[in-house]
Amino acid sequence: MLDYPRGLPPEELDFQSIIYTKAAGRATVTLNRPEVYNAFNFQTLSEMARAFLDASWDDEVAVLVLTGAGDKAFCTGADLDEQMKFEQRPHDYWKWMGAFIDAHDRLRNIGKPTVARINGMAVGGGNEFNMACDLAIAADHAIFRQVGTARGSVPAGGATQWLPIIIGDRRAREMLWLCEDVSAAKALDWGLINQVVPATALDAAVDAMVAKLMDRLPNIMRYAKQQTNFWRDFSWSMTVGHARDWLSVNADSAEVREGLAAFHEKRQVNYDAIREARVERREQ
Repeated sequence: MLDYPRGLPPEELDFQSIIYTKAAGRATVTLNRPEVYNAFNFQTLSEMARAFLDASWDDEVAVLVLTGAGDKAFCTGADLDEQMKFEQRPHDYWKWMGAFIDAHDRLRNIGKPTVARINGMAVGGGNEFNMACDLAIAADHAIFRQVGTARGSVPAGGATQWLPIIIGDRRAREMLWLCEDVSAAKALDWGLINQVVPATALDAAVDAMVAKLMDRLPNIMRYAKQQTNFWRDFSWSMTVGHARDWLSVNADSAEVREGLAAFHEKRQVNYDAIREARVERREQ
């Protein structure tokens, strides 16, 4: 008899950047890089993808929860120290983006409901992982923000595709273009998350949501999830490959270099210099 893959004990997977646990029908993936506000690098993305695959294969897992370590950040997107390295080797960004896409695909296609436990900042790619989950519960101090147009990265790893679907076109443009904080209360009003609770009540609220989801028929739930994902999957599949190549080709561009330099030097981006350089090149 053919033995199909099954989930492994989490300790056998030996993760370094995430904490992966399974108990009583629930799998939990915790981004464990609080020193950088749970920003993800290539290793983190690879480990997330492997954990999502394991949870998908494990028939005892009914629900997966995604969260971040500590109480300051859910996830603040890509590790910008790693991103600076792509200025010298921009073709490596294509490999990095492949790991990002793989983690997202494994999460969306896990075949089970997923809950984002938003324990703090959900910024950039962190908000994209929030949106990749089926449901989200946030602590009342959490904030949501997209930063790509201010920091040198087109937010086409889910944000440009999914925000218009989830919160509406005009709100999506406001969030993507202005790069301003969106409070947990506003995120709830916009439909970006499902619940807001005090930080001290976050675990209880997540536990209650998980309990409700576990008390559902697994095969029917899987297909309901597949159907509900249609528009997200459609927009993602039509655009993310192009985003991967565009972002790779432009990983060493002047705008990206300035955005990353400003972040590391803790200063404002010099937008005037970028515009002046464009005018000078036009006049040459």
